[in-house]
Amino acid sequence: MRVLLIGANGYLGRFVADRLLADPAVQLTALGRGDDADVRFDLATGSPGALTRFLDAVHPGVVVNCAGATRGGARELTRHNTVAVATVCEALRRSGCGARLVQIGCGSEYGPSQPGSSTAEDAVPRPGGPYGVSKLAATELVLGSGLDAVVLRVFSPAGPGTPAGSPLGRLAEAMRRAMQAGDGELKLGGLGVQRDFVDVRDVARAVHAASLSAAQGVINIGSGRAVRLRDAAAVLARVAGYGGALHELDGPPGPLRTAIGHPRAESDHTPPVAFPYPDGCGSWQQADVRTARDRLGWRPRINLEESLADIWMEAACRI
Repeated sequence: MRVLLIGANGYLGRFVADRLLADPAVQLTALGRGDDADVRFDLATGSPGALTRFLDAVHPGVVVNCAGATRGGARELTRHNTVAVATVCEALRRSGCGARLVQIGCGSEYGPSQPGSSTAEDAVPRPGGPYGVSKLAATELVLGSGLDAVVLRVFSPAGPGTPAGSPLGRLAEAMRRAMQAGDGELKLGGLGVQRDFVDVRDVARAVHAASLSAAQGVINIGSGRAVRLRDAAAVLARVAGYGGALHELDGPPGPLRTAIGHPRAESDHTPPVAFPYPDGCGSWQQADVRTARDRLGWRPRINLEESLADIWMEAACRI
């Protein structure tokens, strides 16, 4: 099976590439903006015609799109997350390869949900920020394209390679600095949110399964269990061997709450402005993952403690 992987150098793409390369039945070609891609192509600026010519030459059976941006302004997010997917869909429609499209979506497309609830694929999306809006627009393009396509809505990926700027990455970095400085206590804020964390290697397994399946539409990929960031911090302290005390900074909700990894100095009289959990999903998010089980035969295998141990191992090695 020939698979064209777009975004192989990204956080998710690296693990998807490893998973696909481990399948002897897969012949993998990587397309991306980096020098180490098999073919260099920028989806945000390249034309559908140019991509169509490449598809006709390679003739993949499956196209996996892991490319995209998680940070930036609305214009940049739209260019990398929406316009880029429009290019892929148009190129596939023009091409004679008949490839199946596996698009990586995200849980941010749903927006805030009711605490205690599990979000299923038939929930009405109400994204709470430009990132979720740009990804939802991409999903709608894929679903309306008429292609053989599936969108995997990945909730909060964790594990090795977690970006240092993500909430879990910032948490690990704050703990590393506290241990390096010999601090007996670590003051953190913004730990009340609850998210559905899923290991990036389990996400790669889901992409592999979706590539081989005939499933179409939207499929949630998550653990099916919301975890409070405060509890994740306690697990991280245990795996890191941090014996100090964890203190959650009190304060009113909203702009006066201190963000993770930005402890307030004693000399500060005004709390710094907080950055909310960056996905625009409010205080709670939990996936209903029954569709992934029923249609892909997929279940998460790696627990959050193992994911956090891998995040800590990378943070501890950082100089």
